Amino acid sequence: MKSENIVVVDDEKSILKLISSTLKVRGYNVYTGMDGEEAITLVEQYNPDLLLCDVKMPNLNGLEVCKRLREWSKVPIIVVSALNDANYAVEALDSGADDYLRKPFYVAELLARVRTQLRRAEERPAQQAQSVFRSGPLAMNFSRRQVHVNDNEVKLTPTEYSILEQLVQNVGKVLTHQMLLNRVWGPDYSDENEYLRVYIGRLRRKLDPGTGGPKFILTEQGVGYRFSDAPV
Repeated sequence: MKSENIVVVDDEKSILKLISSTLKVRGYNVYTGMDGEEAITLVEQYNPDLLLCDVKMPNLNGLEVCKRLREWSKVPIIVVSALNDANYAVEALDSGADDYLRKPFYVAELLARVRTQLRRAEERPAQQAQSVFRSGPLAMNFSRRQVHVNDNEVKLTPTEYSILEQLVQNVGKVLTHQMLLNRVWGPDYSDENEYLRVYIGRLRRKLDPGTGGPKFILTEQGVGYRFSDAPV
């Protein structure tokens, strides 16, 4: 019988020990960390069946961890927090968490929620998490938010990264101007086509320095842009 892999991340040592020992006794394989960066690294390394993550942690808080992971991973996430404000629970769920467990908690409740998320995960169609996208000389690491071309890191602004991310996650598909503007900037910018054109120009110069034309990002005249699935 398969033993599920669970990552537990909490900067409070006593809680981390309680949760990890409780899960280990029940036969789960447990990997632990104490900050947000470790959470992402452990998920990337072990591709676990479940992540339990605190909200207030060093480096990255739990909400940011959820957002980062949802860019490339479907791992079920239970946020565990001492924050009792209902707004935090709503924000955690909106950030990509699957459940929100408040401290202090009963061990039986913790285990029940773990079983529920693992059961739901088994019922979903299997899909391997992909943390790195590659196309010719370009590599994009979603978990670390890094882009390399010919093994050289390309420094992108947050907005440039968000545009490229949208295009890469829909490789080969045309994204209209309005779709990109809504997803990256929000509905208030849906008519700012010139704004988008400027950023696409910046991206092309960074991804294809010194070349005669766009290699990765292609223009669909009057419609939008697409990321080429066969860069030349």
